Amino acid sequence: MSGWPTVTLGDIFEIARGGSPRPIDDFITDNPSGINWIMISDATEGLKYITKTKKRIRPEGAKRSRLVKPGDFILTNSMSFGMPYIMRTNGCIHDGWLVLSPRTKNADTDFFYYLLGSKTVYAEFARRASGATVKNLNIDLVRGVTVPLPPLPEQRRIAAILDKADALRAKRRTALAKLDTLTQSIFLDMFGDPLSNSRSLPMNELVKLGTIERGVSKHRPRNAPELLGGPYPFVQTGDVANCDGYIRTYSATYSVKGLQQSKLWAAGTLCITIAANIAKTGILTFDACFPDSVVGFRAKDRATVEFVRIWLSFLQTWLEKRAPESAQKNINLEILRALQVPTPNIDLQSEFLCRVDDIERCKISMRRAIDECDALFSTLQQRAFRGEL
Repeated sequence: MSGWPTVTLGDIFEIARGGSPRPIDDFITDNPSGINWIMISDATEGLKYITKTKKRIRPEGAKRSRLVKPGDFILTNSMSFGMPYIMRTNGCIHDGWLVLSPRTKNADTDFFYYLLGSKTVYAEFARRASGATVKNLNIDLVRGVTVPLPPLPEQRRIAAILDKADALRAKRRTALAKLDTLTQSIFLDMFGDPLSNSRSLPMNELVKLGTIERGVSKHRPRNAPELLGGPYPFVQTGDVANCDGYIRTYSATYSVKGLQQSKLWAAGTLCITIAANIAKTGILTFDACFPDSVVGFRAKDRATVEFVRIWLSFLQTWLEKRAPESAQKNINLEILRALQVPTPNIDLQSEFLCRVDDIERCKISMRRAIDECDALFSTLQQRAFRGEL
C-alpha cells in the first residue's frame, strides 16, 4: 500500500451545482460579449478539456447560473454521471453539471483528472448515488468521497506517466476517426458532392426513399424510475452522437411499463438525432426504443440505410444552421422528410455498401485494439492510485 494520507473531495475542492435561468431561450445571445454557456454537447468523450462552447448567454442570465473558470473541474451529475472535464475557458454551467474548484495548492490538476475519471472513484459515486434506477450525483455525495493524496511531486510524476499512456489511446481513437473520413472519400468518389449533386443524379425526397418517424417517449419525465431498468434497450441522443456509425451499446433500458409508452424499433434502423446534436446518425445493431429527440429511418427498395447515413454526414453542418437558435437546437420531422437526396441506382449503392463493410471490418479490429488499450490504461490507473508505479 502507498501509505499516503486520505482526504475527502470536500477537503480538496469547493463543490457546487450549476444553475439555469428560465426560460433559457430568452437568455441565449449571438453577441460576442455574451458569456460561454456550457452544455453537455460541448464535452467530447475521451477529451480532457473544454476550451469553447457553441452558445453564449447574456450577463443577466449568468447571474442566475454558476460561473466556472479555467482550472475548475466539471462533472456530469445525472444518468451517465461522473465524467470529469477540465475547464480551459470561463463560462456558466446549468444544473446538469457539478463544479469542483480547487481550494488548496497541493492538488495537481492533471493528477485529479485521472483520479476523478478512474473506475475506483466512479464505483464510489455509483455506490453513493441516490435512486435505485435513476442515479444522480449531488454536492454532499461528491464531497464525502475519500481519495488518496500523495505529495505534490508524486502527483505530478503519476500524472506524467498517465498522460503518456493516454496519448497512445488518443492516437488510436484518431486513427479510428480517419476511417470515417475514408468512408466519406469513397462516397465522393462514387457519387460526387451531395450538396451540389455534381453527378446530376436523380433527386428524391427522403420520405420517398423510406419510412421516417420520430421515436416515442410519451411519459414525462422520460427517465422516471418506473420506466427504466428492464430488458428493453433504450437508446438516447448521446448513444447516437457518440457511436461511430453503428450503435452497439446503450446507456439505459426500459421496463415493460417503459416499453408500453414507447416503441421498439428493429435492428437496421437508422437513428438520426434532431435535438442538441443535430443530424448525428447511427444504425441500430439490436432492437431498441428511443425518445422523440431521435428519428428512425427504414429504407425501401431504392435506398440503403448506409447510403443515407453517409449522405447525411455531409449535411450535418447545413442542418445545424437551419435549426432555430435556442438553448437546445432542434429540427423538425418535416425538414428531414423534405430533404432532396441525390439517388444513384441501387446496384451502385450496394457496391458502396460492400466498400463500407470492408472499412467496418478494419474499424472492428481498431476498436478491439482500443478496448485492449483502455483495459491496460485502467490497470495502470489502479496501480498508480495504490502507489505501485
